[in-house]
Amino acid sequence: MEKSNVIQADTVKDDLLEVQELLAKHRLVGELARRQESPRKEVVDNLVQRQHVAELRHLLARLPTVSVALIVNALPEEDRLVVWKELAEERLDDILELLSDEIREDLVGDGHQTSSKVMVNIFELHNGRLRQTEIKRPQEFAGSQPIWVDLVAPTPKVREWVGKHFGLELPDPENLTDLEASARFYIEDNGEVHLHSDFLLNLNAESRNVAVAFVLHNEILFSVRSEELPVFRLQRMRARTQPGYVTDGTDVLLDLYAADAEYSADRLEDVYAALELVGKKVLNTRLSDEEAGEILGGIARQEDLNGRVRRNVLDTRRALSFLVRSHLLTTHQNEDTRQILRDIESLDSHTSFLFGKINFLMDAVVGFININQNQRVSKLTTFSIIFMPINIIAGMGGMSEFSMMTTGIPWEFAYSGFTVAMAGVGWLTYLVLKQHQKREALKNKKLS
Repeated sequence: MEKSNVIQADTVKDDLLEVQELLAKHRLVGELARRQESPRKEVVDNLVQRQHVAELRHLLARLPTVSVALIVNALPEEDRLVVWKELAEERLDDILELLSDEIREDLVGDGHQTSSKVMVNIFELHNGRLRQTEIKRPQEFAGSQPIWVDLVAPTPKVREWVGKHFGLELPDPENLTDLEASARFYIEDNGEVHLHSDFLLNLNAESRNVAVAFVLHNEILFSVRSEELPVFRLQRMRARTQPGYVTDGTDVLLDLYAADAEYSADRLEDVYAALELVGKKVLNTRLSDEEAGEILGGIARQEDLNGRVRRNVLDTRRALSFLVRSHLLTTHQNEDTRQILRDIESLDSHTSFLFGKINFLMDAVVGFININQNQRVSKLTTFSIIFMPINIIAGMGGMSEFSMMTTGIPWEFAYSGFTVAMAGVGWLTYLVLKQHQKREALKNKKLS
């Protein structure tokens, strides 16, 4: 048995070394592609990089789940994200269960991997934990007692047979755009509770709010959305690994809102970190117009994310307030709801502070742009002052009186002397301006 474990450990170690080698080649080609300037070389580098990614994907596909989890645990954060993006989607949940809590929540919470395929999953309580089952046909519902039915990008046909089985009508996730509270939160005559909420999705390329429809029917929670969300994946991981985490569909709903508040808080921390980096660049260096433009773009992205977080927590507050007013919650659930609302209130002050910091950094960057423009205008003014007496002399040289004054002098000597005189006047004007600027700088230094 011990010999078998040693062999397995050696195999995982060899696989880890092979993965690290492919990642090193991937990084090397990426660095070379950034440094090169030839379009043909860029095409070649991209092809080589894709080849390394394909080799990595094939290697991960043939490795067992336990080995992949051990490799992901052993890799540094940057390499871990590259590997995570190349894993097959159907293996993600099984691999996540084997990872540490910190790594699991980092991979799930930051939205590095999303799903776009049609899915219907049911979740049943089994020994205090949620047990997930993927449903592909109506017959697979037989004998199940779910507390949560989760639909991701369902087709009309899928929504129809799921609704028919449970005796309700499920909304289309593409039509969840009504902003009126009366249309977003309501209770049907038969006791069905309907909530339409926005959940934040923050990816590397963009951030947006995704609408999700919830229906509480016969103590079962139904959730319908158009794409996978980090909050939902994080909730599934917690409920599957922590016994007693949820007991019914209402608990699942409240924990989803609690996870959404945590996810929003994490994104605000990202905004804080990004603005700190921007602040160091803005306050410690002089900026060119190109650098200022890039920084303004980065600040604008953080402002957009901060605004979406604010909208997200506002929507979550409205949903929780509706549940409290509807008297649908138990005493324990009411206390949990109030705690979530207190957490959300604490986020409001953070978003307000970040808006103020964003405005300050915007003003500072625009100030640098204005300084750069003023310096250019000052240089143009200096040139205009230097050439002003030269232009006057040149105007005099073009008059007929100059020809009369230089009668008898060869034109070569006359115009050569005239040119030297203009250059001398320009140089003298420049020296006077330089001396004046030095006196002004010294005077300002004494005043400060």
